[in-house]
Amino acid sequence: QSQFVESGGGLVQTGGSLRLSCVVSGFTLDDYAMGWFRQAPGKEREGVACISRRGTSYYAESVQGRFTISRDNAKKTGNLQMNSLKSEDTAVYYCAIGVCSTVATMLPSSWGQGTQVTVSS
Repeated sequence: QSQFVESGGGLVQTGGSLRLSCVVSGFTLDDYAMGWFRQAPGKEREGVACISRRGTSYYAESVQGRFTISRDNAKKTGNLQMNSLKSEDTAVYYCAIGVCSTVATMLPSSWGQGTQVTVSS
C-alpha cells in the first residue's frame, strides 16, 4: 500500500522559508514522477512543482524562482524548499506521485494527507 508521510509545514511570516519533506513507502519511487500540489480553502487544486524520473523539474508560474523541488530515490524522499513565501502560498500542501505536466505542473495519481502551510503578513 502506498504511503506518504509529509512534514515541515507550519506558520511563517511573509518573506520567510519552509522546507517540506515527504517520505514514501509501499512502492519504488524510481518508477514515478514526484511532486507537490496545494489546495487553499475555496480554491481549486494547483500543481506546485514536479520532478520527473530523470530529474527534470517543473514549476507553476506562481512559484517559479522561489521554490525548489528535489528527490532522493535511494532514501525514498522528496523535498520542496520554499523561499520568499507570500500570503497567497497559504494552503495545504500534498506530496504526490503521478505525471509532470508543462500545463498543470503536476497530475497526481496518489498522494498523502497533506501538511498545512500558513504565511502571515
